[in-house]
Amino acid sequence: MNLYREIKNILTEGGMPDGEAKAIALMLLERVLGLPTAKALIADGKSMLCRRQNILGLAARISQGEPVQYVLGETDFCNLTLKVKPGILIPRPETEELVHWIVENVNPSTPTSQQILDIGTGSGCIAIALAKKLEHAEVEAWDISDVAIEVAKENAERNHVQLKIRKVDVLSPLNPQLSTLNPYDLIVSNPPYVCEEEAQEMERNVLEHEPKLALFVPDNDPLLFYRQIGALGQQILKPQGRLFFEINRRFGQEVLNLLKGMGYSEVELRQDTWGNDRMIKAIKPL
Repeated sequence: MNLYREIKNILTEGGMPDGEAKAIALMLLERVLGLPTAKALIADGKSMLCRRQNILGLAARISQGEPVQYVLGETDFCNLTLKVKPGILIPRPETEELVHWIVENVNPSTPTSQQILDIGTGSGCIAIALAKKLEHAEVEAWDISDVAIEVAKENAERNHVQLKIRKVDVLSPLNPQLSTLNPYDLIVSNPPYVCEEEAQEMERNVLEHEPKLALFVPDNDPLLFYRQIGALGQQILKPQGRLFFEINRRFGQEVLNLLKGMGYSEVELRQDTWGNDRMIKAIKPL
Protein backbone atom coordinates (compact mmCIF):
# COMPACT_ATOMS: atom_id res chain seq x y z
CA MET A 1 0.00 0.00 0.00
CA ASN A 2 1.12 3.56 -0.65
CA LEU A 3 2.91 4.66 2.54
CA TYR A 4 1.67 8.23 2.36
CA ARG A 5 -1.94 6.99 2.34
CA GLU A 6 -1.27 4.60 5.20
CA ILE A 7 0.05 7.42 7.37
CA LYS A 8 -2.79 9.76 6.40
CA ASN A 9 -5.38 7.08 7.24
CA ILE A 10 -3.89 6.55 10.70
CA LEU A 11 -4.04 10.27 11.38
CA THR A 12 -7.58 10.81 10.08
CA GLU A 13 -8.85 7.75 11.96
CA GLY A 14 -7.48 9.41 15.09
CA GLY A 15 -9.71 12.42 14.40
CA MET A 16 -7.29 14.72 12.61
CA PRO A 17 -8.77 16.91 9.84
CA ASP A 18 -7.91 15.68 6.35
CA GLY A 19 -5.82 18.71 5.34
CA GLU A 20 -3.70 18.57 8.50
CA ALA A 21 -3.28 14.80 8.11
CA LYS A 22 -1.98 15.24 4.55
CA ALA A 23 0.53 17.87 5.65
CA ILE A 24 1.84 15.79 8.56
CA ALA A 25 2.04 12.61 6.45
CA LEU A 26 4.26 14.44 3.99
CA MET A 27 6.32 15.94 6.80
CA LEU A 28 6.99 12.51 8.31
CA LEU A 29 8.06 11.05 4.98
CA GLU A 30 10.25 14.01 4.12
CA ARG A 31 11.94 14.31 7.52
CA VAL A 32 12.16 10.71 8.69
CA LEU A 33 12.91 9.04 5.36
CA GLY A 34 14.56 12.02 3.70
CA LEU A 35 12.29 11.80 0.67
CA PRO A 36 11.52 14.82 -1.53
CA THR A 37 7.82 15.63 -1.83
CA ALA A 38 7.32 13.96 -5.21
CA LYS A 39 8.83 10.67 -4.03
CA ALA A 40 7.11 10.86 -0.63
CA LEU A 41 3.70 10.86 -2.31
CA ILE A 42 4.38 7.61 -4.17
CA ALA A 43 6.56 5.77 -1.63
CA ASP A 44 5.70 2.05 -1.44
CA GLY A 45 5.69 0.70 2.09
CA LYS A 46 6.43 -2.83 0.88
CA SER A 47 9.85 -1.77 -0.41
CA MET A 48 10.95 -0.44 3.00
CA LEU A 49 9.37 -2.80 5.51
CA CYS A 50 11.69 -2.11 8.47
CA ARG A 51 11.38 1.67 8.15
CA ARG A 52 7.66 1.40 7.42
CA GLN A 53 6.91 0.06 10.90
CA ASN A 54 8.90 2.84 12.50
CA ILE A 55 7.16 5.62 10.60
CA LEU A 56 3.69 4.12 11.13
CA GLY A 57 4.51 3.98 14.84
CA LEU A 58 5.34 7.68 14.78
CA ALA A 59 2.05 8.39 13.01
CA ALA A 60 0.19 6.42 15.68
CA ARG A 61 1.78 8.53 18.43
CA ILE A 62 0.69 11.72 16.66
CA SER A 63 -2.83 10.35 16.16
CA GLN A 64 -3.05 9.85 19.93
CA GLY A 65 -2.35 13.51 20.60
CA GLU A 66 1.42 13.69 21.00
CA PRO A 67 2.74 16.88 19.34
CA VAL A 68 4.41 16.16 16.02
CA GLN A 69 7.39 18.27 17.08
CA TYR A 70 8.06 15.99 20.05
CA VAL A 71 7.61 12.90 17.90
CA LEU A 72 10.15 14.20 15.37
CA GLY A 73 12.37 15.64 18.09
CA GLU A 74 12.76 18.94 16.26
CA THR A 75 10.97 21.94 14.83
CA ASP A 76 11.63 24.89 12.52
CA PHE A 77 11.92 28.44 13.83
CA CYS A 78 13.12 31.50 11.88
CA ASN A 79 14.72 29.23 9.25
CA LEU A 80 16.58 27.31 11.96
CA THR A 81 16.11 23.69 13.00
CA LEU A 82 15.83 23.32 16.77
CA LYS A 83 15.71 20.29 19.00
CA VAL A 84 12.59 20.01 21.16
CA LYS A 85 11.46 17.36 23.60
CA PRO A 86 8.99 16.96 26.48
CA GLY A 87 9.72 19.57 29.10
CA ILE A 88 10.45 22.21 26.44
CA LEU A 89 7.82 24.61 25.13
CA ILE A 90 7.36 24.20 21.37
CA PRO A 91 8.20 27.51 19.60
CA ARG A 92 5.24 29.21 17.90
CA PRO A 93 4.92 31.36 14.76
CA GLU A 94 3.87 34.32 16.93
CA THR A 95 7.27 34.21 18.60
CA GLU A 96 8.92 34.41 15.18
CA GLU A 97 7.01 37.67 14.70
CA LEU A 98 8.48 38.97 17.97
CA VAL A 99 12.00 38.14 16.72
CA HIS A 100 11.34 39.98 13.44
CA TRP A 101 10.12 43.05 15.34
CA ILE A 102 13.26 43.09 17.48
CA VAL A 103 15.49 42.82 14.40
CA GLU A 104 13.61 45.76 12.87
CA ASN A 105 14.61 47.78 15.93
CA VAL A 106 18.27 46.77 15.96
CA ASN A 107 20.40 47.36 12.89
CA PRO A 108 21.93 43.91 12.21
CA SER A 109 25.17 45.40 10.88
CA THR A 110 25.67 48.04 13.58
CA PRO A 111 29.34 48.12 14.59
CA THR A 112 28.37 48.55 18.24
CA SER A 113 27.96 45.34 20.21
CA GLN A 114 24.42 44.84 21.52
CA GLN A 115 24.07 43.15 24.90
CA ILE A 116 20.84 41.10 24.72
CA LEU A 117 19.18 39.03 27.44
CA ASP A 118 16.47 36.42 26.77
CA ILE A 119 14.55 35.51 29.94
CA GLY A 120 12.82 32.12 29.99
CA THR A 121 14.67 30.88 26.94
CA GLY A 122 13.19 27.36 26.73
CA SER A 123 14.58 25.78 23.56
CA GLY A 124 16.73 28.88 23.06
CA CYS A 125 14.69 29.82 20.00
CA ILE A 126 14.61 33.61 20.53
CA ALA A 127 18.20 33.88 21.74
CA ILE A 128 19.60 31.74 18.94
CA ALA A 129 17.59 33.48 16.21
CA LEU A 130 18.76 36.89 17.44
CA ALA A 131 22.37 35.73 17.66
CA LYS A 132 22.07 34.55 14.05
CA LYS A 133 20.39 37.68 12.72
CA LEU A 134 22.28 40.37 14.66
CA GLU A 135 25.91 40.23 13.66
CA HIS A 136 27.40 42.06 16.64
CA ALA A 137 25.00 40.93 19.36
CA GLU A 138 26.22 39.24 22.52
CA VAL A 139 23.29 37.16 23.67
CA GLU A 140 22.64 35.72 27.11
CA ALA A 141 19.79 33.35 27.99
CA TRP A 142 18.20 32.51 31.35
CA ASP A 143 15.88 29.72 32.36
CA ILE A 144 14.87 27.97 35.58
CA SER A 145 14.58 24.52 33.96
CA ASP A 146 17.58 22.20 33.76
CA VAL A 147 16.01 20.49 30.75
CA ALA A 148 15.62 23.83 28.98
CA ILE A 149 19.21 24.81 29.71
CA GLU A 150 20.48 21.49 28.34
CA VAL A 151 18.42 21.78 25.15
CA ALA A 152 19.23 25.48 24.62
CA LYS A 153 22.96 24.65 24.83
CA GLU A 154 22.55 21.84 22.31
CA ASN A 155 20.55 24.07 19.96
CA ALA A 156 23.17 26.81 20.17
CA GLU A 157 25.88 24.31 19.21
CA ARG A 158 23.73 22.84 16.43
CA ASN A 159 23.20 26.29 14.93
CA HIS A 160 26.77 27.52 15.49
CA VAL A 161 26.08 30.47 17.79
CA GLN A 162 27.66 31.56 21.04
CA LEU A 163 25.26 31.96 23.96
CA LYS A 164 25.92 32.57 27.62
CA ILE A 165 23.32 30.46 29.42
CA ARG A 166 22.50 30.75 33.13
CA LYS A 167 20.05 29.07 35.48
CA VAL A 168 18.06 31.95 36.98
CA ASP A 169 14.64 32.12 38.65
CA VAL A 170 13.37 35.62 37.88
CA LEU A 171 10.65 35.29 40.51
CA SER A 172 13.24 35.02 43.28
CA PRO A 173 15.08 38.06 44.67
CA LEU A 174 17.80 39.11 42.27
CA ASN A 175 21.08 37.38 42.98
CA PRO A 176 23.56 40.08 44.06
CA GLN A 177 26.05 38.61 41.57
CA LEU A 178 23.61 39.23 38.69
CA SER A 179 22.99 42.83 39.75
CA THR A 180 26.66 43.61 39.03
CA LEU A 181 26.41 42.48 35.39
CA ASN A 182 27.08 44.93 32.62
CA PRO A 183 23.82 46.63 31.69
CA TYR A 184 21.87 45.21 28.77
CA ASP A 185 20.77 47.06 25.65
CA LEU A 186 17.74 44.82 25.23
CA ILE A 187 15.76 42.33 27.30
CA VAL A 188 13.25 40.01 25.65
CA SER A 189 10.94 37.47 27.22
CA ASN A 190 8.18 35.11 26.19
CA PRO A 191 7.19 34.23 29.76
CA PRO A 192 4.39 31.97 31.00
CA TYR A 193 1.18 33.90 30.36
CA VAL A 194 -1.74 31.48 30.07
CA CYS A 195 -4.15 31.79 33.00
CA GLU A 196 -5.02 28.53 34.72
CA GLU A 197 -8.71 29.09 33.93
CA GLU A 198 -7.86 29.04 30.21
CA ALA A 199 -6.70 25.42 30.40
CA GLN A 200 -10.20 24.15 29.60
CA GLU A 201 -10.05 25.95 26.23
CA MET A 202 -6.68 24.54 25.20
CA GLU A 203 -6.03 21.74 22.73
CA ARG A 204 -5.39 18.35 24.30
CA ASN A 205 -1.99 17.85 22.69
CA VAL A 206 -0.76 21.10 24.30
CA LEU A 207 -2.34 20.59 27.70
CA GLU A 208 -1.28 16.97 28.11
CA HIS A 209 2.25 17.24 26.75
CA GLU A 210 3.80 20.70 26.97
CA PRO A 211 5.36 21.90 30.26
CA LYS A 212 2.93 23.65 32.57
CA LEU A 213 5.82 25.57 34.12
CA ALA A 214 6.33 27.35 30.78
CA LEU A 215 2.63 27.92 30.11
CA PHE A 216 0.64 28.95 33.16
CA VAL A 217 0.35 31.85 35.57
CA PRO A 218 -2.09 32.13 38.50
CA ASP A 219 -5.54 33.43 37.63
CA ASN A 220 -5.22 36.08 40.35
CA ASP A 221 -1.91 37.45 39.04
CA PRO A 222 -1.74 37.20 35.22
CA LEU A 223 0.87 39.98 34.96
CA LEU A 224 3.24 38.32 37.40
CA PHE A 225 6.18 37.89 35.03
CA TYR A 226 5.75 41.22 33.27
CA ARG A 227 5.85 43.07 36.58
CA GLN A 228 8.88 41.11 37.80
CA ILE A 229 10.86 41.42 34.56
CA GLY A 230 9.87 45.08 34.23
CA ALA A 231 11.32 45.71 37.70
CA LEU A 232 14.44 43.78 36.75
CA GLY A 233 14.79 45.88 33.61
CA GLN A 234 14.85 49.01 35.73
CA GLN A 235 18.00 47.62 37.36
CA ILE A 236 19.92 46.02 34.50
CA LEU A 237 18.81 47.80 31.32
CA LYS A 238 20.94 50.65 30.04
CA PRO A 239 19.25 54.07 29.76
CA GLN A 240 17.25 53.92 26.54
CA GLY A 241 17.46 50.12 26.71
CA ARG A 242 14.54 48.25 25.18
CA LEU A 243 12.21 45.70 26.70
CA PHE A 244 10.23 43.30 24.48
CA PHE A 245 7.54 40.85 25.59
CA GLU A 246 5.26 38.29 24.05
CA ILE A 247 1.92 38.60 25.84
CA ASN A 248 -1.44 36.98 26.38
CA ARG A 249 -3.82 38.61 23.91
CA ARG A 250 -6.33 39.15 26.74
CA PHE A 251 -4.04 41.51 28.63
CA GLY A 252 -2.48 43.81 26.05
CA GLN A 253 -3.79 47.04 27.52
CA GLU A 254 -3.06 45.88 31.06
CA VAL A 255 0.59 45.13 30.27
CA LEU A 256 0.89 48.45 28.44
CA ASN A 257 -0.50 50.33 31.47
CA LEU A 258 1.74 48.36 33.83
CA LEU A 259 4.91 49.32 31.98
CA LYS A 260 3.86 52.95 31.67
CA GLY A 261 3.16 52.99 35.41
CA MET A 262 6.66 51.62 36.05
CA GLY A 263 8.15 54.61 34.23
CA TYR A 264 8.88 53.06 30.84
CA SER A 265 8.42 55.31 27.82
CA GLU A 266 7.34 54.83 24.20
CA VAL A 267 5.36 51.75 25.19
CA GLU A 268 3.98 50.16 22.02
CA LEU A 269 1.50 47.31 21.64
CA ARG A 270 1.58 45.30 18.43
CA GLN A 271 -0.79 42.70 16.98
CA ASP A 272 0.19 39.38 15.44
CA THR A 273 -0.75 38.17 11.96
CA TRP A 274 -4.19 37.13 13.25
CA GLY A 275 -4.95 40.56 14.72
CA ASN A 276 -4.42 39.60 18.37
CA ASP A 277 -2.54 41.78 20.85
CA ARG A 278 0.65 39.72 21.09
CA MET A 279 3.81 41.82 21.53
CA ILE A 280 4.85 44.86 23.46
CA LYS A 281 7.90 47.10 23.44
CA ALA A 282 9.01 49.64 26.03
CA ILE A 283 12.06 51.85 26.54
CA LYS A 284 13.82 52.61 29.80
CA PRO A 285 14.07 56.41 30.10
CA LEU A 286 17.35 58.28 30.56
